[in-house]
Amino acid sequence: MTSSDTQPPRVAVVGCGHWGRNHVRNFHALGALAAVADADAALARSMAETYGVPARDYGEILADPAIAGVVIAAPAEAHAALAVQAFTADKHVFVEKPLALTVAEAEGVLAAAEAAGRILMVGHLLQYHPAFLKLKALVAEGALGRLQYLYSNRLNLGKIRREENALWSFAPHDISMILALVGAEPTAVRAEGGSYLHEVIADVTTTHLSFPGGVQAHVFVSWLHPFKEQKLVAVGDRAMAVFNDGEPWDRKLLIYPHRIDWKDGIPTPEKAEAEAVALIEGEPLAAECGHFLHCMATGERPRTDGAEGMRVLSVLERAENDMTATRDAAGQGTDDARFPGARVHETAVVDGGVAIGAGTKVWHFSHVLPGTTIGKDVVIGQNASIGPDVTIGDNCKIQNNVSVYKGVTLAQGVFCGPSCVFTNVLTPRAEVERKDDFLPTPVGRGATIGANATIVCGHALGDYCMIAAGAVVTTDVPAHALMAGVPARRIGWVSHAGERLGDDLTCPREGRKYKVTDTGTLKEITA
Repeated sequence: MTSSDTQPPRVAVVGCGHWGRNHVRNFHALGALAAVADADAALARSMAETYGVPARDYGEILADPAIAGVVIAAPAEAHAALAVQAFTADKHVFVEKPLALTVAEAEGVLAAAEAAGRILMVGHLLQYHPAFLKLKALVAEGALGRLQYLYSNRLNLGKIRREENALWSFAPHDISMILALVGAEPTAVRAEGGSYLHEVIADVTTTHLSFPGGVQAHVFVSWLHPFKEQKLVAVGDRAMAVFNDGEPWDRKLLIYPHRIDWKDGIPTPEKAEAEAVALIEGEPLAAECGHFLHCMATGERPRTDGAEGMRVLSVLERAENDMTATRDAAGQGTDDARFPGARVHETAVVDGGVAIGAGTKVWHFSHVLPGTTIGKDVVIGQNASIGPDVTIGDNCKIQNNVSVYKGVTLAQGVFCGPSCVFTNVLTPRAEVERKDDFLPTPVGRGATIGANATIVCGHALGDYCMIAAGAVVTTDVPAHALMAGVPARRIGWVSHAGERLGDDLTCPREGRKYKVTDTGTLKEITA
């Protein structure tokens, strides 16, 4: 990592719970732990006393120039916002999986990392496991022949969560390994889930991936399983490999040199004894933590950097969307006769005087207040509050725990990330009536607002702008502006497709070209 006479960079661990405490232990052992933080103050103090470091709040950590990096092991819904805040404070960031809850949030995190010029590393632990690293090397050198099929099981009784389903809790590791072995992104993702302990949180999921060249893979995860299993199987046309993390070290990685012989036009298996692959034992998390410190010290790109985290997140999001579509097709939801073609979950409340367009879905425990107009093909997630007297354009997506208050108008195709906040009064007081002081907040077509971002009322968000997770918007936002930080400032431009534009102002996804006008705004070149 560093020479013996060089101290490692100092880091703070944010989140001391089930997994965060392991980060605390490892960074302390590496001589890099400077502080800990947790929303549970008693837990933070306990960890601080155990390891002889201070328990501090996040703001103090970000303000301390002696702390070079933060390790984010908080609940998943907070990952993106905490990471963006850290980059705004010029810290390096190691964020546990998943990087964020949506691709749009992750794009904001990557943009903030690039703007700050700091390391972003994602906690895909098994990419640091000696057995997987050896398997990856064997695949790369052709020891298995042409890769044909992979499957990965991650099964256990627990840990059961309520903030995310089994897909998001367990599968990131498996998807990360499969993408690394195949060396490509899937052309198709299909997924199904079963919800048994909660109405919509999947306890069991299966995900099928199809890759260019014909490689197929599937991932089976469950926290409702009678025994623990963590197994990855890779099948090539010359040999097969099994990485079973539940086995002792001398049996964790086995090669099966089976082959298929063709006899009289019939494929006939010729079985062979398994061959154990020698491994150097080591704790994957210790290696992962050491790698982060090494990258901080040298500027080297992490093995599991933000781009790798984005690829994994993209597969997760595609799988989640496919599961949702399958669930909808199976009839989970309620047709409301008041709104032909729309679906309103039985736990949602829609008041009188509301218009909802065809194809719109209103999910669990959400509330639509009087005078609200919602367009076609809108998705309103769980525990959202819309209105009164709010207009939502067609094709908007409003994620969980979002309140869209009177004064806010969403144009067509707006994305509101989980727990983003709209205000409607600048100087609220509980004991002072401010209903006549509501300020309008128009949000332009195609705009994206990241998770936990705050939009201060009275400011307009331009078409196709992108607000990074955790940002606080206190000014008008130009069209196509990429905004990050507290308070938010423009750190770049984004295209209609949401891609960050480089110096040539050309969208890498669609090829559309732009220019900055004399007034400092972005305009597409159409001629």
